Amino acid sequence: MLLLDLVRLSREGSLRIEGQIPPDDPLWEGTGIRLKEPLRVDLRANETQGGEIVVRGKVFGALAQECRRCLDPVDIPLREEVTLVFAPPESVEGNEDGEIRALPEGDKEVDLAEPIREEIVLSAPAFVLCEPDCKGLCPYCGTDLNETTCECVVDEPDPRWDTLRALKKE
Repeated sequence: MLLLDLVRLSREGSLRIEGQIPPDDPLWEGTGIRLKEPLRVDLRANETQGGEIVVRGKVFGALAQECRRCLDPVDIPLREEVTLVFAPPESVEGNEDGEIRALPEGDKEVDLAEPIREEIVLSAPAFVLCEPDCKGLCPYCGTDLNETTCECVVDEPDPRWDTLRALKKE
C-alpha cells in the first residue's frame, strides 16, 4: 500500500511518498500486467488552496511480456510520469472524465496504489515485439522462423476467400 497521510499533508503542505508495489500484489490480478520487478514509486503530494491534492512523480519498473509474433519473453522498461488530482467529493460531482478523483470522506489516508495501477494499465503497451523484424512462428507447424525455416507448403487456398478471388478475376 502507498498511503498518503492527509493529516500530515495539511500540516506540512507537501509530502514525499516513496515505496514499491510488488509484482505478486493482488492489485495486478485481472489486468494482464506482469511485472518483472517491484514497481518503484517516487511521488510528491501538494495541497492547493482550493482544497485539492495534487500528486506528481515518477514510476519505475519493468514489464514482463511476450513477443506478439514468436512468444519469446520480452522485458519492457517502464518509466512513467504520473499526475493524480484528488478533490473533495462535492467538487468532483459532474466530472465524468475521471481526471479528478474524490477524496474519501472522513478518512485520514488515501491509498495511492489503485490510481497508480490505473496509470500503469493505461500506459502499458498492448503488443510488443522482441525485434522489429521478428518473423514469428509458422502458422502450420509452429516452428520459430527466427531460428530456422520450415518445410510447410500450403497447397490449398483458404476457401473463405473464394468469393474475393472470383471478384478479382472479373
